[in-house]
Amino acid sequence: MQAVGIVVEYNPFHNGHLHHVTEAKKTTHSEVAIAVMSGQFLQRGEPALVDKWHRTKMALASGVDIVIELPYIFSTAQASLFASGAIQLLEAMKCTHLAFGSEQGTITPFLNTYEVIEKNRDDYNAIIKEHVQQGKSYPQALFIAYEQLTQLYKNTYIDLAQPNNILGFHYVEAIKAHKCKMQPATIQRIAAGYHDAIDAASSIASATGIRQALFGGQNLQQVTQFLPKSSVEQLAIWQQTHGQFASWENFWPLLKYAILRHTPQQLKAYADVTEGLENSLIKHAAASNSYAEFMNALKSKRYTWTRLQRMITHIFTGITKEQLHQTTTPSYIRILGMTKEGQAYISSIKKSLTLPLISRVGAVSDPVLSLDLHATQMYQQGMAQFSRIKIDEDYKSPPIRV
Repeated sequence: MQAVGIVVEYNPFHNGHLHHVTEAKKTTHSEVAIAVMSGQFLQRGEPALVDKWHRTKMALASGVDIVIELPYIFSTAQASLFASGAIQLLEAMKCTHLAFGSEQGTITPFLNTYEVIEKNRDDYNAIIKEHVQQGKSYPQALFIAYEQLTQLYKNTYIDLAQPNNILGFHYVEAIKAHKCKMQPATIQRIAAGYHDAIDAASSIASATGIRQALFGGQNLQQVTQFLPKSSVEQLAIWQQTHGQFASWENFWPLLKYAILRHTPQQLKAYADVTEGLENSLIKHAAASNSYAEFMNALKSKRYTWTRLQRMITHIFTGITKEQLHQTTTPSYIRILGMTKEGQAYISSIKKSLTLPLISRVGAVSDPVLSLDLHATQMYQQGMAQFSRIKIDEDYKSPPIRV
C-alpha cells in the first residue's frame, strides 16, 4: 500500500482540507493518507478550537486514514522546527510522498528555491542577521534576504510572502536535510487565502475565516456551507457539551494569572521569552481586562503576533526553554485514530518501523510525551473557565477506530 503524508492542524477541518486530502491521494496515486496533526496547542500559538479527538474524528470521516499527533515541542515551534518534526514522523511512517497545500501550486519553484538558498546559505543567514539587528522581525528579515538572493537568478521561485508557501518551503527543506525517501508534491490552494474572511458566495473558506466568524457572533449554522457534514457534527457536539469553543479570550482569566504569578526573572525561564519582554508581559497583563486588550498593548514591530502567542502558550503550559529544546528528533509515533484501511497499512509496516508505535500512553515513559500529556491538562484547565464538563483525557483515550 502506498501512503501520502500531510501536515495538518484542522482547526477546524473544512472543505478546503477535504479538497487537499482528495487531491493528495489522487496526485500521488496513494491508497492511504496519513495526517500528522497538532494536538491541543497550535503553531500560531493558540489553543485549538476543539480538542484533538474531535478533530481526529473530523479527519477520519473525510478521507484521512491515519492521524498521528505532532508533539507539543514541534507543534508550537517556529516554522522550520514544526516542519522538521512533522516530516521526520511521516518518513518514519513510510510515506512515499508528502503533499502540502500552497499558493504556488507547482513543486518545481520550491525545489529551485531550496537549491538557491542552500548554495548561498552563508550570505542568506548574514542578511537575515543584519536585518534582525536593525529591529525587523525574523519573518521580515527572512523575506528581505530571500528577495535579495533570488533577484540574482532567472529561475522561477516561490513567493515567500505567502503563508502556505513558507511552510511548504520548510517541508522541502526538512525532506532534504533529513535525506528522506519521501517525494514532495504540492496541491494548489483554491478559493480562499489563508487570512481571508468567509465569503457567502463560496463553499470554501479558510480556517481563520471560519474561526473569526464563530468568535465574531455568527452561529455554527451560518458556516456549515464551508464544512463537511462530519465537521459540523463534531463542532455541534462540542458546542452542546461545553457551550463555547476554546480560545485565548475564553482562557484569559487563567492566562492572566499564569503571567502575574511570576516575577520577571521567573518568566525569563519560559520558551521564547527574550529581551526584556518579561517586564512588558507583567505590565500589560495587570492592566488588561481581556486577551485582545493585552495583545494589542504587547504587540510591537519587532515581534509578530504569532511569536508572541507562542511565547504566551509556553507560559500558560509552564514549559521552559530547557524542556522545549530538549530534542529536535521525534522519539515515538502516537496514533490518535485510524480507519480500516489505516489499520491494514499499519499492520503492513509495523515490523519495519524505526520508532515505537504508541496507542496507549499509560505504560510509556518519555519526556516529550510527558509534555503532551501536561499540555492536555492545561487545555482542560482553560476549558474549565467556562465548562464543567471535562474533555477526554489522554490516559483514558485509546485511538479512535472508524
